[in-house]
Amino acid sequence: MEEYALEAVERLTTRPAEPYETITVDPITPLLGAEVSGPDLSEELTPQQEKEIRHAFLTHHVLVFRDQDLTPEQHKRFASAFGDLHPVTLPAEGSDPYVLEIKATGESRSVAGNGWHADGTADPEPSLGSMLHITTVPGGTSGGDTLFANMHLAYELLSPALRGFLDGLTALHDGALPWTAAGQTPPPEYDVPRTEHPVVVRHPDTGRKLLFVNAPYTSHIVQLARPESDALLGLLYDHVARTPLLHCRVRWQPNTLTFWDNRCVQHHAVWDYFPHTRYGRRVAIEGTRPQS
Repeated sequence: MEEYALEAVERLTTRPAEPYETITVDPITPLLGAEVSGPDLSEELTPQQEKEIRHAFLTHHVLVFRDQDLTPEQHKRFASAFGDLHPVTLPAEGSDPYVLEIKATGESRSVAGNGWHADGTADPEPSLGSMLHITTVPGGTSGGDTLFANMHLAYELLSPALRGFLDGLTALHDGALPWTAAGQTPPPEYDVPRTEHPVVVRHPDTGRKLLFVNAPYTSHIVQLARPESDALLGLLYDHVARTPLLHCRVRWQPNTLTFWDNRCVQHHAVWDYFPHTRYGRRVAIEGTRPQS
């Protein structure tokens, strides 16, 4: 491991342990993710629980809560403790505009999130984070894991020279790309967002730099010729996908809720369970415009 990469990892793995009074936090890896036990999310959080969950969220970026039997209203109440709710982009007629059903069956020919991405980065203000509550897992026991990748560390593991080059660049994010990549046209009622964001942004709560490009939404780097942009973005996407040190894996069980920071992690919903069924509900939280 290069010295600059080792220093980045050591900064995270040698930070002092934080005392928690109302929750228990068990890291999934030393660098990303944690399982949280203690709170019953069907009940309102106490101020101390909310404070400690916020701290764990900013520290670990992905929080997993097991054995949570939640109604959609309880799910939304928990999410609203962290900000205003982010509406579903294209809600089904008659559905809750803040609850997105995530479902795949033996009749599915594709699934949402099957590839590394962050949600809605073409929006001027992408969501702060998402809470996905899975109630049915494939085959009743296994499959359908979600992988997460730490975008702070993805940036920090790049060479200083490359980081310096990326710091001054911006990229266009295009909401039509997921549709065209699937050979489809966005529906006429969809006001397709297209937004230019910095390639490297700072987390609004911690100030830490992170890499902010992803294959489904990033069209090109504005300051580069297309062949240069394609080559550089391909390098960055491979870095995210092929560097295990960046990753953690959440293995779903029925009634698991996972809360991830959409500002600084990417995720990949692994479709390894066809033809079995996987079902859950996702609620997202409003975010702010990414800043360099």
